[in-house]
Amino acid sequence: MSQIARETVANAALSSRRLAGGAGWSLYEIVCHAGPQDRPFEERHGGVSIAAVVSGSFTYASDAGRALLHPGALLFGNHGACYRCGHEHSTGDRCVSVQFTPDYFGEIAASAAGSSRFRFPAAMLPARRGALPHTVLLEALGGMRDPLDMEERAVRFFAAAVRTLSGETTAVQHASAQDLRRVSRVLGHIEAHSAEPLDLDRLASIAATSKFHFLRIFRRAVGLTPYQFLLNTRLRRAALRLLATPDAVSAIAYDTGFGDLSTFNAAFRERFGVAPLAFRRNGALH
Repeated sequence: MSQIARETVANAALSSRRLAGGAGWSLYEIVCHAGPQDRPFEERHGGVSIAAVVSGSFTYASDAGRALLHPGALLFGNHGACYRCGHEHSTGDRCVSVQFTPDYFGEIAASAAGSSRFRFPAAMLPARRGALPHTVLLEALGGMRDPLDMEERAVRFFAAAVRTLSGETTAVQHASAQDLRRVSRVLGHIEAHSAEPLDLDRLASIAATSKFHFLRIFRRAVGLTPYQFLLNTRLRRAALRLLATPDAVSAIAYDTGFGDLSTFNAAFRERFGVAPLAFRRNGALH
């Protein structure tokens, strides 16, 4: 297939919608419909970007490494860096991305990391404890309306991410193509059934491997255990509902898969640092 043909196929599978922006920054919703039948192609980051994966999974390779992106994870893009995204093991994804010009980002990085030349040292941050509040904020930005509020929150989000990454790299290890395919199937199942009771036997059977091997390959590919990913998926969806609706905390807890309110409150406070009602009142991160 020629380069022009590949780009035509890729453009048909990918849609980007600008949700908001101003001088030096933009917020996008990016939806991809590509699948295993589509060949990945190389692109280049035009600015500095961070994207929250809202749904779906895909592989991402850049100057900072290679990773399996999953719901709740953060994708990092350095200005000018070439990258490749592929859907060898699943179909489609949706992301919300904030992008800054190099000059604007340099000011943020100088304050947050002590250097305007900071570059992200990792391709992604898994959907673990340190990343979860930032991921929720980035997802929630798309629903905000006041431009000043949105830009302030976008800047704070980027600064927090830079502080997190300035002294940290992810624990994600290389996984084989077969293992990535197995893990991708399980990620899709957890995403679709996160509010339901799930057990290790079922997840391992979806991966078509033993429970012991499944636990090893899942953590190697995702950077989390299956239970941690399930818990973070439930908490991320609960946090978004707290920001977007007036629904009772108890209803949100039960609807997102928690068996009792006390367990939900404890898990939420541990991940977000505040109780659910305080999180709603404060409007996410401050």
